[in-house]
Amino acid sequence: MRAFGSWLARYWTIFVPVIGVVVLVAFWSVELQPVAVALIAVVLAGTVLAAVQHAEVVAHRVGEPFGSLVLAVAVTIIEVALIVTLMTTGKDSATLARDTVFSAVMITMNGIVGLSLLLSATRKETTTFNAQGSGAALGTVTAMATLTMVLPTFTEATPGPEFSPGQLTFAAIASVALYAMFVFTQTFAHRDFFLPVSPKGTPLTEDSHADAPSTRTALISVGLLLVALVAVVGLAKLESTPIERAVTGIGLPQSFVGVIIALLVLLPEGIAASKAARRNRMQTSLNLALGSAIASIGLTIPAIAVASIWLPGPLHLGLGSSQIVLLMLTVVISILTIMPGQAARIKGGIHLIIFAAFIFLSIVP
Repeated sequence: MRAFGSWLARYWTIFVPVIGVVVLVAFWSVELQPVAVALIAVVLAGTVLAAVQHAEVVAHRVGEPFGSLVLAVAVTIIEVALIVTLMTTGKDSATLARDTVFSAVMITMNGIVGLSLLLSATRKETTTFNAQGSGAALGTVTAMATLTMVLPTFTEATPGPEFSPGQLTFAAIASVALYAMFVFTQTFAHRDFFLPVSPKGTPLTEDSHADAPSTRTALISVGLLLVALVAVVGLAKLESTPIERAVTGIGLPQSFVGVIIALLVLLPEGIAASKAARRNRMQTSLNLALGSAIASIGLTIPAIAVASIWLPGPLHLGLGSSQIVLLMLTVVISILTIMPGQAARIKGGIHLIIFAAFIFLSIVP
């Protein structure tokens, strides 16, 4: 039994993604009963954890900040696929993209950042990171969020919180341009800005906790990561209809579906960022959180803009007044958190309170 437990602990990340695909195929065209919904939820959770493990292997092999970029892009692919799928099959999908992307921004910038700050600062009074890299990421996500989700509320070309075709095209191009500039800065021009730093603020170029995996191991993890992501997208799609029914049955606003989608797809990021924070690598946590927010806007909005050509119904991207207030509050607090280059535990608590306010107002708008 002990040998089996050891074997399972070593190889579960290989078998769980495969099981996820098998379950996906088995239940794809079946009317789901409560037992099946519960089973799919368990397999989905296991597949997400396996995806995190494989993403960490790849990240360790390629090093920072490339590893954070790999996971951020992978998670955003899940988000885009899920949004497009639900917009083609679900009801009241005009605001689904906006609700999901805004939820992703609030979850990453408040939930993940706040939790990471608390975990990293528990060993010391403060945690240290590179203000130049994190500040560049914060500026990018602020510009993206304002151009794509705040402006539509105030433009006059079309009624309601909706861009005209020309405005949507500009917003999509601007998002891609901002994302491309950020990726170039993060990976080539100023890579040192995004490396973990020591308590004295000097970059840590190597992870001393373990040797980097071999190229063969990393390539296997890349393949299994792709399998896991496919399974996560499909299983989340299977769960989407029961989720929508549950949201309606409980009496929650339909916009809460976007919150649930964002929570599902950002679970790998949250786990990976928490692990990095516990190792006192707060910069990696910020790379994951802010990088995911940037990827969520910079990749999702252009993809949805293209998809809107054939998707039925309008595309409402403009935020409501309470959402704009929460976004602006998040930006202001994030500036105060990041610009000093170090943060105490109280900053993490402030971010988590804002995150709690976002969840509460999503339930009671």
